[in-house]
Amino acid sequence: MEALTHYKKLRNPHYIGSYELLTGSEPIELVVKIEKAAKEMIQNGDKKEEAMLLYLKDQKPMIVNSTNAKNITKALGSPFIETWVGKSITLYVAKIRAFGESVDALRVKDTAPVKVKPELTPTHPKWEGAITALKAKNTTIEAITGAYNVSVDNLKLLNDAAI
Repeated sequence: MEALTHYKKLRNPHYIGSYELLTGSEPIELVVKIEKAAKEMIQNGDKKEEAMLLYLKDQKPMIVNSTNAKNITKALGSPFIETWVGKSITLYVAKIRAFGESVDALRVKDTAPVKVKPELTPTHPKWEGAITALKAKNTTIEAITGAYNVSVDNLKLLNDAAI
């Protein structure tokens, strides 16, 4: 099924919102990297007001409310915005009560995203390069297993090939 366009994408094109994660029947989660956090003036309807903004890699900026600021603090282990730069957070959609009804809200998970390492196997495009680098002593088994999941059997194959 092709992605659907939420009408709010056309009404609020400057900031990321829950509607960015509503692409069809089920909302998606989105892991984003923080490039900058700042307090800036934004246009909110007819008035301008100060708001905390997160600038996100390859996404629109995000207006951060107090709930999301607390969740970012918990997920990243620091209340200091300077320490957030370069770190990743997970955005999701939550149903909340607001304005007397149930509405979709953009939320930040209070846990850091889990980084999944790729599996290094003999069919992986980097397999031969790993063997070459091991033979040339340009890398170590520890460095390879730090970047990839390697099964015990494939670890033995790497060690044997590097000798």
